[in-house]
Amino acid sequence: MAAAALPVLPPQFKSIQHHLRTGQELDKREPVVAYYCRLYAMQTGMKLDSKTPECRKFLSKLMDQLETMKKQLGDNEAITQEIVGCAHVENYALKMFLYADNEDRAGRFHKNMIKSFYTASLLIDVLTVFGELTEENVQHRKYSRWKAAYIHNCLRNGETPQPGPIGMEGEDYDDDDREVGLSVLPGQVSQLSTSTAEPSDMPTSNYTGIHIPPGAHAPANTPAEVPHSTGVANNTIQPTPQNIPAVDPSLYSAQSAGEVRLTPEDFARAQKYCKYAGSALQYEDVSTAVQNLQKALKLLTTGRE
Repeated sequence: MAAAALPVLPPQFKSIQHHLRTGQELDKREPVVAYYCRLYAMQTGMKLDSKTPECRKFLSKLMDQLETMKKQLGDNEAITQEIVGCAHVENYALKMFLYADNEDRAGRFHKNMIKSFYTASLLIDVLTVFGELTEENVQHRKYSRWKAAYIHNCLRNGETPQPGPIGMEGEDYDDDDREVGLSVLPGQVSQLSTSTAEPSDMPTSNYTGIHIPPGAHAPANTPAEVPHSTGVANNTIQPTPQNIPAVDPSLYSAQSAGEVRLTPEDFARAQKYCKYAGSALQYEDVSTAVQNLQKALKLLTTGRE
């Protein structure tokens, strides 16, 4: 999905340049994510400066891009329904995070894993178009930015990075330090792979927004390692074995009790579980789909989670 070229980025919009670049890189393989990257840039740009002529011109062209993409993606639920769009972007962000985290913990430090950490942090920024971030995503963003800057600096200085979150406890790295990450990464990011092909060993499961187990050595709410896929054998694609969670027997005969009163928030939560389950199935993640469907069924039949 090719988008019309934008004017030169005004200096006032420096903070959104990497979100826009990420959107451009994802135009073909993840147009939904690319759309929301631009939407985030648009909303942020409006807050930064919508009055000076160069900024108004840039935002006008960006708005044209969004309108064109929205028409092209008009029948996609991830565009028409915010809850589906949020799940889609969150899944992709965590997919990037888990790939980088897995490479990091295995001691494989390279440009693609740096870029994956950094891109994951940018996509979590993008999630703010749907509302306030969860604490889990705030932690993932902070960790991703720290890791990207830390590993980049180590490799640049000829040092061997420490895998995992070792040393992060001593780092005062928060959202106010974002410019630090941007100052060390822009040149590197521009040199990293910008092809539309993802790393060959990118995990293909266990990265939805709900129920991600924390890693044994990770900071709070950091996903656990995801094993590499077994790849191709005998020229035949082999399905990845999955551990399917046991279904709660009580749910087989579950019937809604007459006195259970569900609030609008309960219905919204149940719908979110179902949407996350559907999104997990897009990535053939049966385990997470089953877990979220069970959560939805329990909530609807008991009024409790």
